[in-house]
Amino acid sequence: MERENFGSKIGAILAAAGSAVGLGNVWRFPIETGENGGAAFIIIYVLCILLLGLPIMISEFLIGRYTHANTAGAFRIVSNGSPWKWVGRMGVFTGWFIMCYYVVVGGWTMHYTFLSVTNAFYEVPASRYEDIFNHFVANPWAPTLWLFLFIGIIHFVITRGVQSGIEKSAKLMMPTLFAITIFLAICSVTLPGASQGIEFLLRPDWSKVDSTTILEAMGQAFYSLSLAMGCLCTYASYFDKQTPLAKSALNVSVIDTLIAILAGFIIFPSVFNIGMNPNDVGVGAGLTFISLPNVFQQALGDGSFLAVVFSTAFYFLLFVAALTSAISLHEVATAYVTEEFKMSRKKGATIVTLTVLVLGALCSLSFGPLSGVKLFDRNIFSLFDDLSGRILLPLGGMLISIFAGWVLDRKLYRDELSNGGDMKTPYFKLLVFSLRYIAPLAIALVFLDQIGVFAFLK
Repeated sequence: MERENFGSKIGAILAAAGSAVGLGNVWRFPIETGENGGAAFIIIYVLCILLLGLPIMISEFLIGRYTHANTAGAFRIVSNGSPWKWVGRMGVFTGWFIMCYYVVVGGWTMHYTFLSVTNAFYEVPASRYEDIFNHFVANPWAPTLWLFLFIGIIHFVITRGVQSGIEKSAKLMMPTLFAITIFLAICSVTLPGASQGIEFLLRPDWSKVDSTTILEAMGQAFYSLSLAMGCLCTYASYFDKQTPLAKSALNVSVIDTLIAILAGFIIFPSVFNIGMNPNDVGVGAGLTFISLPNVFQQALGDGSFLAVVFSTAFYFLLFVAALTSAISLHEVATAYVTEEFKMSRKKGATIVTLTVLVLGALCSLSFGPLSGVKLFDRNIFSLFDDLSGRILLPLGGMLISIFAGWVLDRKLYRDELSNGGDMKTPYFKLLVFSLRYIAPLAIALVFLDQIGVFAFLK
């Protein structure tokens, strides 16, 4: 069966950018920026993108495009069947694993979009938002139904194929995501008192920068770009031979970073508008589903038309960001199943969807009926989250950088990077140096920080 490619360069870039842009851009990056010196953190983050993120992204692009195979097959080919082939299999497993809990949060974004459009937050006391969220996630039926609907949309896109499904959806959703982000940022920065929020975000405060800040920036750069999940390698396997790999990686990084910074312009002016301390808004789900609904209602007028529009647009933005990332995660597993076990896309996608439905439902129910089921003092959702984020991702990224820097044939690397000699690569030596020395060391530090070694030493 002939393998599909993306039909256009812009489609390829938008699909890869959709993979990178996700919930972390909204519910992690702005708060980390605010807590770690504002623009000082952004500067460090950009340097981490250049020295850590881009080299690994280019390597994943290169391996995927060269082999035109799923992530597991790609590493098997470039490693000549050596034990390094397990790096690709780890990537597939990691992406599959992440998807099982990521779709749960995707369902939450759909529910909160529905609550916003129906003006369900009108006259809700500030003290009630946490109860509303906790009651919802503990419900055995509602979150699971939203989860099933979210996965159903993903399944529909994946079964339509690379061009008619993934690329077409990316061309629709990414411009939509960008337009909504711009709209929300403009609305937020025009609020009374917004200048304080803008200053909080953009004023460099180097006094807050320490070794922890640098580790946070490295970790954010790594996770935000969807490295070591198999997504970038899989999508690159659909690139044509004329796609400029380094330029594409840079474009994806710029889009991803821009969306993350704009999210800060959405959140902090709104927070300062109501006189709230940014350090008290929380992070992750606490920020997104507890603090922000209250902030939007207070800042824009409780139950007002603008509050409904703003809140609906924000949660729809989250839904689109979650969806584009989840589609890429599903494609990692689907490409692996269909190619390694020689089956049709529809059958392979169905197998993946069913496994995610089952495991995703278990993750969802871990906040309710299965809340007592714990391992290492974590419920099922947290176990999936911690295992992937703290262990599999940094370990996979470190192995990719070592493989690309020390094992992968230099001639193959240069030929692919230069598109067979058609493009100049003056950065090649710096790229290899980063892959060999900077990236593995940096990721090792992030890994040790994630598993609590530094906290234990302190």
